[in-house]
Amino acid sequence: MFLNRMPRWEVLGEEALATVERGWERLAREIGIRFDHPRALRLFAEAGQTVEGDRVRFDPDFLREAARLAPSQFEIRARNPQRSIIVGGDHMVFAATNGAPFVCEGSHRRDGTMADVEKLLMLTQLTDTIDTPGRNIVEPSDVPLDVRHLVRALAATRLTDRVWSGEVSSEGKAQDCLRIADIIHGGRSAIEERPVLLANINVNSPLHFDVSMLEGLLTYADAGQAIIVTPFLLMGAMAPVTVAAALAQQTVEALAGIALVQLVRPGTPSVLGSFLAATDMQSGSPSFGGPESAIGLAASGQIARRFGLPWRSGGGTLTASHVVDYQAGYEAFNTLSAAFLAGANLCWQSAGWVAGGLGVSFEKFIADCELLDLLHHQFSPVEFDEASLAFGAYEEIGDAGHFFGVTHTLERFRDCFWRPTVATTENYDRWTKGGSHDYSTRAAKRCQELLESYTPPPLEGAVEEELIDFVERRAAELRDPIQVRR
Repeated sequence: MFLNRMPRWEVLGEEALATVERGWERLAREIGIRFDHPRALRLFAEAGQTVEGDRVRFDPDFLREAARLAPSQFEIRARNPQRSIIVGGDHMVFAATNGAPFVCEGSHRRDGTMADVEKLLMLTQLTDTIDTPGRNIVEPSDVPLDVRHLVRALAATRLTDRVWSGEVSSEGKAQDCLRIADIIHGGRSAIEERPVLLANINVNSPLHFDVSMLEGLLTYADAGQAIIVTPFLLMGAMAPVTVAAALAQQTVEALAGIALVQLVRPGTPSVLGSFLAATDMQSGSPSFGGPESAIGLAASGQIARRFGLPWRSGGGTLTASHVVDYQAGYEAFNTLSAAFLAGANLCWQSAGWVAGGLGVSFEKFIADCELLDLLHHQFSPVEFDEASLAFGAYEEIGDAGHFFGVTHTLERFRDCFWRPTVATTENYDRWTKGGSHDYSTRAAKRCQELLESYTPPPLEGAVEEELIDFVERRAAELRDPIQVRR
């Protein structure tokens, strides 16, 4: 977890912010949002909003008041207290990429497996730059669909001691994840008192919450867990092509979801989510890392701060590239640096994303962790005091010689500069003698070294057995029996 105390990049003036506000207010009043769940519709009607069929039109002041009920900062407990996270304020929390169906190895693409999930969880546990594995770093295609949520949650619990995210795609799956959390943290009342899970709810943009996401939202809200409401906006596809319109749509969609959370359980931790990228208008494919996305990120942070809400940025180390190349690097950097500049509190998709989110790459995971580490250092305050002026070093050498051997350097040389773990500063001769390895090759080697160093975090034997028994029993009930490795 990183504290970002640098000034925020605020790209919108008051007039522009007022324009976005008029936009989302008009969408709320005149267009409204579709909700595919009777309980959601009933709650909004009881709160005095206009419900016509499955569409809800909102009083903008109602949405503002609901947002005020959510805490501006909150803690989520991990099973290892030192891994607990704080969401809000100056805190930045980073998650691995989530949702990819494929693993990309060089230019080759294959289905993800449970072995891949386990390796990526191990890497998450080993790095100091990723705070949570999220929900599903990659889809394990070799596990039956009905029980994937069980084996993923169990693996996240056994292979890491970090906060993880619950399955949101149905009420039953959400309840299973809550039960796993109950076992770890001492019962339902304990997790309701102090949340232990994240739940990321994606809006089916434009202006639609589907039944599966609403089941997840309502179930986790009942349990008081932390809920991120994230519109999924590709400008030109799920939102208009202008940044202003996309921001207005994003705001009303997120506020509507947060309002529903607060109607279920006032004070439930809620996060204004954003995923704002562009569409290639020639091919129709998503594009990432462009200037429109960076501006949209900065503006999203401003808007979230106006509502006093924690904010999830739309990336991350996003790229459309299929391999770990120059394009992947600059698109990832432009997206991630915008999140730092804008003061994101939760930064999803921060390690491993390739191929527009359809793939996860082990090499990219390692590369992204190095990029995160670089930005952690770059956004940390620099020392400015009398000692840092190094006047004594000038007294030692005068106007001749070098600073390698002066006292000031000898006292600081071990940690005076950031040191990458994958990038190289070797000269040409040494580099060629070592095999002329490019960055991706070195990242693959670093990945293997880390995996070989992995040690599972301690988990009480009785708790682990209870978790395994629950998962095996539920899988049998779902008619996809599994046997968990003990």
